[in-house]
This record gives sequence, structure tokens and C-alpha cells, in this order.
Amino acid sequence: MTPTHKGLMLGSVLLFSLCLRAAATFDSRLDFHWNLWKKTHEKLYRNEVEEVSRRELWEQNLMLITKHNLEASLGIHSYELGMNHMGDLTPEEIMQSYATLIPSTDIQRAPSPFAGTTGAAVPDTIDWREKGYVTKVKMQGACGSCWAFSAVGALEGQLFKKTGKLVDLSPQNLVDCSSTPKYGNLGCNGGWIHKAFKYVIENQGIDSDTSYPYTGRQASQCNYNPSYRAANCSSYSWLPEGDEGALKQALATIGPISVGIDATRPRFAFYRSGVYDDPSCTQKINHAVLAVGYGTLNGQDYWLVKNSWGTSFGDQGYIRMARNKNDQCGITQDACYPIM
Repeated sequence: MTPTHKGLMLGSVLLFSLCLRAAATFDSRLDFHWNLWKKTHEKLYRNEVEEVSRRELWEQNLMLITKHNLEASLGIHSYELGMNHMGDLTPEEIMQSYATLIPSTDIQRAPSPFAGTTGAAVPDTIDWREKGYVTKVKMQGACGSCWAFSAVGALEGQLFKKTGKLVDLSPQNLVDCSSTPKYGNLGCNGGWIHKAFKYVIENQGIDSDTSYPYTGRQASQCNYNPSYRAANCSSYSWLPEGDEGALKQALATIGPISVGIDATRPRFAFYRSGVYDDPSCTQKINHAVLAVGYGTLNGQDYWLVKNSWGTSFGDQGYIRMARNKNDQCGITQDACYPIM
């Protein structure tokens, strides 16, 4: 046996022993639950080394969830957490794959009709799902296309308002076709909500999701077909930064609004119920979502937000985020809506 072969064998034995040592630190009482979780979320790993590292992350996240929920039961938190499909990921991996909104800069915001409003003339609570404005929750997958799903959601709401027809529009159309230098979006690597609207305006339309289905990856070319155009818009408008009253007024009178938030807090990914109130949340937005309503739960004001991380996230794909808490998570920083 050559020295090279001996070195490779020694390395393999060492790696295997490290895996065994790591596995020995796992809680064996969780073996059944780990295997059940893998089966539920169709998790497959390349080798034992990868599975060991993912099991370690899963147990760490499970401990975070368990401790948080114990504190919630003691009244320390206003929301509960739950294990979901992101249980084997690090916060950095979640941000890299799922939260890829690029914050807008140097925006020329025209005076908003909602600036400085008191909200006195609007209802105390609204849920646009109940009025038929909102399509089913989608799963963007590891493609960083949250910006496209947010933009599509706002367009779907305005289309319903105009026609009375709820149509699933195509985020894939935006991923593939607004990633040219003219619009500047980056496909699965992130993008801007308003540049998605700009594409639809200048393209004079966007296809339906049925005719241009989502694949979770950027195609090598744009496959837009005007024959399947399902919606259009003529312009878009920004809401004022830092004005939660304006966002409330706009939501009540316009419909669902595209917004950006900070989604990188460790507990955000595992939200399950209640009102998500995290003082550590910043106004450095990185994830695009769709505000579809607002209200008050157990005395705490909230925004009702539709995510694009599938129905295993949150409350069937939705999260209630703290409202009137100094623009928590930056929800007013990039609020934008299309005009049809």
C-alpha cells in the first residue's frame, strides 16, 4: 500500500470516527422524531457526514423552539414557534436562499395620498383573504425569488379588484424575464419589487402561472408569451417610510401591499402562531412578502403577512407581525403597490 493510500484510509477512518463521536452526542430519544421529520419534509442527504451535521443543527433549532415555547407559556412571548422544513438550516443559509430582497436606494418618492393619515376612516381589522383577493400560499424553494412572489401577490390583488377574477400570476415570468440589464433583477439571486412592476408595465403584461409555471430556477431565456397574458399594470406607487398609519390606510383602501422585512432573526423562520414581536428585529430589510391585512390579537396590534415559504411555515404560510411597534422589522421601508 502506497503512502498516499495509507493517508486516504487514515483520513477516512478519522472522519468516520468524528461522525460517530458527533452522533454519540445526539439525544437518542429524538431518533424517531428525526426520522419522521426527514420523511415529512422529504430530506435526503448525500452521505453520513452531511446527515450528522444537519441532525446537529436540527437538534439546536429544536432546543430553541422548545425553550421559546416554554417561555411563551409563562407569558414572556406573544407568539409560539414550531419545527418546519427549515429545521436543518443555519440562519445564514436561510438568508442566502430564502431572504434575498435587495433594499431600494435613491427612490424618488412622490407625495403619498396616505402620508400622515390617522386611519380613523378605515376599519379596525381587515383580511383580504376573506374578500377573495389572495391566492394560495406558494413555495419559492431555495431560489431567492421572494421579490417576484411579493410583486405577483400585489398584482393578483389588484387584478381581482378590477375584474372580480382571482388568477395565479407567474413569478417565473419575472424571474426569467426581468433579469436583463434593463431591469436589473437577479433571478434566483435576489431582486427589487418595483423593478418587477416596471417590467410588467413596459412588457405590457405578465403571463398566468398555469401558462408559465414556477420551476425554482432561472431559465436561460425568457419564455413570455403575450397570448397567455393574464394581467397588466400602468404604474406603481411607494408608501412613505416609517409611517405605519399610511400602510394601514393603504391596505384598507387599495388591497394587498408588497412590503420588505427583516426576516433574519433566528425565531422568525420557526414562527407558528400568535403575534411575532421581536425587539431585536432591525429595519435592514432583506425579504419580500405581501401584507394582506391587519388587526389586533389579545390586545396586540399586528400586520397579517403572506410569505412564500410554503404552508409548513408559520400559520399555514402566514405570519402576524407586530404593528405600531416603531416600524418593527422595517415593514414600511419598501412598501409598494401596482396601479392597474
